[in-house]
Parts: sequence; C-alpha cells; structure tokens
Amino acid sequence: MEFIHILTFLSLAMVVSYAAVAPETYWKSVLPNTPMPKAVTDLLNNEPEGDCEKIDVGKGGVVVRCHNKKKPVHVEVSPFSYKYAATDDQLKDDPNIAMFFLEKDMHQGNVMNLHFTKTTTPTSTFLPRNVADTIPFSSKKLPEIYKLFSVEPNTIESESMMKTINECEDKGIDGEKKYCATSLEGMVDFSASELGTKVKVVSTYVNTRKHTPLQKYTIEEAKNLASDRAVVCHKQKYPYAVFYCHKTTTTKAYVVSLLGEDGTKVKAVAVCHTDTGKWNPKHLAFRVLNVKPGTTPVCHFLPEDHVVWVPY
Repeated sequence: MEFIHILTFLSLAMVVSYAAVAPETYWKSVLPNTPMPKAVTDLLNNEPEGDCEKIDVGKGGVVVRCHNKKKPVHVEVSPFSYKYAATDDQLKDDPNIAMFFLEKDMHQGNVMNLHFTKTTTPTSTFLPRNVADTIPFSSKKLPEIYKLFSVEPNTIESESMMKTINECEDKGIDGEKKYCATSLEGMVDFSASELGTKVKVVSTYVNTRKHTPLQKYTIEEAKNLASDRAVVCHKQKYPYAVFYCHKTTTTKAYVVSLLGEDGTKVKAVAVCHTDTGKWNPKHLAFRVLNVKPGTTPVCHFLPEDHVVWVPY
C-alpha cells in the first residue's frame, strides 16, 4: 500500500514539474490538505531592508544579499547537526544552549530559561526550482558561486556559504536520510517521498513583533504529534533559502505552548531524539545537559525558521 502511495506521489510530481509553476502553487498541488506554516510563507516574498540589495540570478530568480564584509572570527556548523562538536566559547555565548533539554522536563508548569530569537524580515527567500537547479551548489565551484552572488572570499558571507555546502555534502550518520533542499519544491518532494502526502507541517511561532530576551518561560501545554517518523528541515545561512532536511525513525515531535515572563506567548516545536548513540560525544547538547550519548532522549526547541514534517 505504501509503495502504491509513493508511486502516486511521484506521478503527480512529474506531471506538475513539466511546467514552471510558482512554489506555493506546487505546494498546493502536492499537499492540497496541508496548510503552509508561517516559516515557509515568510520565505516566499521578501523586500530587502537596511544595507541590502537584490541580485538577479536569471530566469526570473532574485535573491536578497545584505552586506557584512567584516572578517569572520569563526563560523560554526549548525548546533542541530549530529556531528557537531561544541567549543568552550560556545558554552558561554551560543544562544542555542537554552534550546536543549531532557524529555522528562517537558511537562505543564515547568519553568525553563529560553531564548527564542524572533525572525522579522528574512534575508533570504526561496528561488523557484527551475532557477535554483541552474545555480551551482558544490564545494568544487565555490569561486564561481561567490562571483555569482558578488561575495568576496574571507568574509562572513563566504565562510557561512562554505559551511552550508560542506554540511550538505557531508555524509549523514547511520540510519539517517538527509537532503539539502535548494527550493521549496525540493523540500516538498523529499518530505513527501519519505512520509507520504498526508502530512502536518509545523514551525515555531513567537507571538510578538519584537526581539525577545533570554527569560523564563512556563510550559502551559505540550502536545505530542503522535508519530515516530519525522522530517526535520533546518534553514541554513545562504544567499537564498536552503534547508538541511533529515529523516529518522527515532524522533518524536511536540508542539509546546509557553508563556514568557514579559507576556510573550510562544507555540514552539520541540523535537526529541530517542537514540543519540551515534552522535558526536562532544555535541553541544551533551555538554549542556551533562549526559552521555545513548543514555536518555535529548530534546530541543526549534527556531522560527525551521520546519518539522510528520505524517497523520
């Protein structure tokens, strides 16, 4: 039955792909019963603000690049990568530290010290797939990519782009299926091929227009999305929207309602990993929680611009 379901999805994807369609139209054609979360709609249309410019990359594709040409001190890989090893400096300064917690602590009334960074106007948006597919995305072609986006080597932008491509090219851990989606259509195809088209797609939402401080939040409710399968897509630092997506069968997803000290309300997506035995022993989560790989489920909240897909 599942095999037939996948064939049906692939047939639909092939029919739609013959003509270039808007990303949101493609979403509706493949996932007609799945509302698009704010994390995705925010990346469909965007006007640059501040010291930013639009760059025409051809075939109707436009990216927004904001200038920051200072030399990077160090650009870290994503703290949500299983192979990620934390440095001592990050244990002091990384805002993602507060996002990690143990599953047993996720219950009504529990108070947690958290920092939800508010996503205002995103600085990168989705390109249509017919445009994204024509742009090189390879560590071997970094000089060409830098030139296309008018990015100088040895800058924060160039280092972030290199880190993103390297993470995407790196081999995942055993039991993990990974894929870097360079378009919304690519993310839809990967997630639907792994989970089917009867999916719920959720993202964290901070109910405020301002940036929120590190503060105490009280859990009002934690709802299990009732599936041991999920595709989690983490937005990467890149001139256009790129998502590092990975699927495992040792993941549980929750939607958690929280109330901050200053009155900020958050509907946060939390992901709990039930098997961490193959993670890097120096991963930020282990160092923050003082636990060892494979001993207890490790959970983390997701920022606003990350997305979780679960079947229903």
